[in-house]
Amino acid sequence: MSLGKRAIILGGSVAGMCAAGAVADFFDEVLVLERDIIPDDAEHRRGVPQSKHPHFLLNSGRRAMGELFPGYEESLIDAGALHMMPSLAAAHCEGSVWVPRKEAPMTMVYASRLLIERTLRQKLAQVPNVRVEEAVTVAGLECADGGRPDGRVTGVWAVGLDGGREKQLIEADLVVDTLGRGSAVSDWLVAAGWPQAPVQSLDAGVTYVSQWFQKPAELPDSWWWAQMSVMPTADTGPHPIEHDFLCQIFPIEGDRVLVTMGSWGHPMPRKEDEFIETVHKVRAPAFGRAVELCEPISQVFVTKSTGNRRRRYDTLENPPGGLVVVGDAVCGFNPFYAQGMSSASKCAVLLRDKLSTATNVDSTFSKDYFASQRQLLDDIWTLALARDQGYENAEGTDIAPRWRQRLANRVSWPLFNHISATTREDAVVAQHFADVFNLDESVTTMVKSPRVLAGLAWHAVKRATNRTKLPLGSDLRQDPPSDIWRDGERHPAGQALAIPRGTAQEEFATVSVAARG
Repeated sequence: MSLGKRAIILGGSVAGMCAAGAVADFFDEVLVLERDIIPDDAEHRRGVPQSKHPHFLLNSGRRAMGELFPGYEESLIDAGALHMMPSLAAAHCEGSVWVPRKEAPMTMVYASRLLIERTLRQKLAQVPNVRVEEAVTVAGLECADGGRPDGRVTGVWAVGLDGGREKQLIEADLVVDTLGRGSAVSDWLVAAGWPQAPVQSLDAGVTYVSQWFQKPAELPDSWWWAQMSVMPTADTGPHPIEHDFLCQIFPIEGDRVLVTMGSWGHPMPRKEDEFIETVHKVRAPAFGRAVELCEPISQVFVTKSTGNRRRRYDTLENPPGGLVVVGDAVCGFNPFYAQGMSSASKCAVLLRDKLSTATNVDSTFSKDYFASQRQLLDDIWTLALARDQGYENAEGTDIAPRWRQRLANRVSWPLFNHISATTREDAVVAQHFADVFNLDESVTTMVKSPRVLAGLAWHAVKRATNRTKLPLGSDLRQDPPSDIWRDGERHPAGQALAIPRGTAQEEFATVSVAARG
């Protein structure tokens, strides 16, 4: 079924490629306009500054990409990505302890943003009616009857087609804006006669820094883990600012790791010597010891553009026909929470599903799409703001009242730690938590679940009466223990412990294999 001759995708990053895959079955031609020249080999480029930092490809995101490009996850793993169970493969520090290792319902794929994009690009290249034009700058929109009920976008003005320097008009039946946070599309629509889409925002001043390292060829016995995470302290009294940092040693392809430290409102190291000095101030000494064993292979990369920003096209009474918006161009989240790629790919799947029942892409279609997209994004927006609203330095339209800021700042990490501890002994809470983390369930649904609330309360009672099945954890000043817990019993990591196949753990043959990642 064809809904028109041409669809144009503005931008060729993850959101743009997913959008191209979503619309390909419904238009004779799909033209992707990308400002950068995409290298054959994966490397950083101006249009994707976040590529220098860790990227969690959440379960919902990788499923959505697999719907759009069948076999995507398998191709990503074949290219070097790591498919692991974090509860077994990670040394995780929260509160004042290393938490016990055990099986859990959640698995993850670890890879660099570079590999994620390159694999997606290879899949897109196999779609016959999609054409990517690089080194092209989008200069404006061509519109008709702007602001009226039948108003629509009819084309795109671009510079750089065929290497030329003149601005050219490309007619389109559908335009998808995936130009990211800096998109000028909303301004062009105002100039054409539509009202400005309202903007919601919240910026908590999050800054994070990353450096790439090569892992040592020979790992010490204490390095049994593939990932290490150190959560911010729950201590509200005086303490070093480094104890407020959220820190990750994040594994990627090629036996490399990305070392990342982030904070809310604190200054962060920007030079290599400062970076190494700071990793040794992280509250778990094993973190700094591990980094010291690795060889740095990059400079220190800094990101401060972490505000949450949402353009509310869904509130327009007559949104322009022939236009939808996907990715950061409509809703950009604090990238520290790893929601961007997954929310963009989910919105692309939504677009595909809407197109499959459409007869045209007029204003009515756009209005219906934006309304459905709102429902999808509302849950993710609530989750993103839950933590960022707890800081006095936060700025934007969605600032919480001062009393809520104080409450959130005091209880958010202890509450997170309690939920996390409950998941290790309560399978139902663990599944809800995994679903929320992977954007498969709203946080509102989880916190309103009587079963989840009962599970949290019962675990609090068990902790208070020393009746938990698992130990609360081990001293964070020591190396994280490699022992594995199952059915309330401790098993040495060297002991092969079969994990059933055909379950969420099917990628592992034994725990000992999983432990090494």
